[in-house]
Amino acid sequence: MRVFIAGIDGYLGWPLAIYLRANGHEVAGADLLLRREWVAEVGSLSALPIATREERLRAFHETFGTELDFRLGDLTDYDFVKGFFADFQPEAVVHLGQMPSAPYSMIDQTHCVWTQQNNVINNLNLLWAIKEVAPAAHLVKLGTMGEYGTPNVDIPEGFFEVEFRGRKDRLPFPRQAGSWYHQSKVHDSHNTHFASKIWGIRATDIMQGVVFGTQIVEMGDDPRLHSRLDFDQCFGTAINRFCCQAVIGHPLTLFGLGKQKRGFLPLADSMACLRLAVENPPAPGEFRVFNQFENAYSISELAYIVRGVAADIGLEVEIRHYDNPRTEMEEHYYQPDRRRLLDLGYQPTRDIKSVIKRMMLDLLEHRDRIEAHANVLIPDIRWDGRRKRSEIIG
Repeated sequence: MRVFIAGIDGYLGWPLAIYLRANGHEVAGADLLLRREWVAEVGSLSALPIATREERLRAFHETFGTELDFRLGDLTDYDFVKGFFADFQPEAVVHLGQMPSAPYSMIDQTHCVWTQQNNVINNLNLLWAIKEVAPAAHLVKLGTMGEYGTPNVDIPEGFFEVEFRGRKDRLPFPRQAGSWYHQSKVHDSHNTHFASKIWGIRATDIMQGVVFGTQIVEMGDDPRLHSRLDFDQCFGTAINRFCCQAVIGHPLTLFGLGKQKRGFLPLADSMACLRLAVENPPAPGEFRVFNQFENAYSISELAYIVRGVAADIGLEVEIRHYDNPRTEMEEHYYQPDRRRLLDLGYQPTRDIKSVIKRMMLDLLEHRDRIEAHANVLIPDIRWDGRRKRSEIIG
């Protein structure tokens, strides 16, 4: 299958290109290398050294014996997207090419507006390019479980049945975004659903949990094939950030009570789920939603798991509570469904401790990179618009 990856240079995009090619698919993709710029902008870098685009292309060719069509280009430039689709004629389009950080979108007016423009417009461009160039292609759009918020009811996979004043209907489950970034993803979901209805586009909206991990088997031992791993306040998600803190002896940073609950999954699971979605497309005009995560954990649970794994490899780790820079519920109900990927054959990784241990061992080799940028480990971007460094509360 010919698979186009939007955002092919990113944390998920690059390993997905390797994973799909290793499993027999033809891959191409585009990226503007903005993730590298965003992380540098907030004063950080990848904890693991990452190869340049040119080095990655050479390693890909040496590994698979074929060239990778990885073009530098802006997905908000419709002529670029349409031209690439005309050349490649994708059968599936995996959309990972958006700005993925809630804190980054909350920095100020400029970052808020840019996030909305970039994410919403590039998703619309992919929809239009599919319509005009590759109408049979299947769009696999990466969304986020954060679109749902934390409702006080179970979270279905996209749709639920409603009875109101004696009448019933099947409707999209309400989205309650918690940041300007998440709000952009809600717009994408609505726009993609609409395009499916009016143009007959096949679409899968992936409501993905938080991904963690440094490796997939298909990367092998060549460091040029390895993906990035971030630890700063904008792009360093919970487990990745905790592991980076643990290997340099920095206290794990719990925001507020640490009882906020979210879905998480290892990097290898994310790759497996995306492959299942690609290889099992919906019918023309069908818009389906998959909730994609291994399990749901509170942030405190994860911190104690990381501390336990660190102890197993001889690292002493402290846990500290900081005031929460976000506007969110400290304690809440959280029970999302995740049936559809299991029905397609997804087998979740049950031993996340082994994934976390592998991460720490990888990170220990590069602890100097993290120590040199340790100032980014405590947030100062706040949802109320102020820039104020979080303080210890317990």
